[in-house]
Amino acid sequence: MNSLNSILIEGNLAKDPDLKKTAKGTFVCNFTIASSRYFMVDGEYQQEIDFFDVTVWSELAEICGEKLKKGRGVRIIGRLSQSRWKDEQGKNRSRVYITADHVEFKAEKINKK
Repeated sequence: MNSLNSILIEGNLAKDPDLKKTAKGTFVCNFTIASSRYFMVDGEYQQEIDFFDVTVWSELAEICGEKLKKGRGVRIIGRLSQSRWKDEQGKNRSRVYITADHVEFKAEKINKK
């Protein structure tokens, strides 16, 4: 039986996306989103911001690389992924990130001049 590994998260891009092609010609786009939550402490609202790394592949990666910019709002549906490796000192390292299967772009604000 498969375990459940699914995530839905909304936030804004913390920096411009990084679009690349692999050696085999597949697009991969990496970006970081900032996701905020508000909560009450002693009658005052507090804000907590978390940052999440996101990886998108293939055609969706190409679209994200072209359409997304720092500050743009997104809704991500995907799964958690983990990379593991040994560093130069032989220590085990790991990184957890989101692999997106679906990315919704929030409407861009248009400035009137």
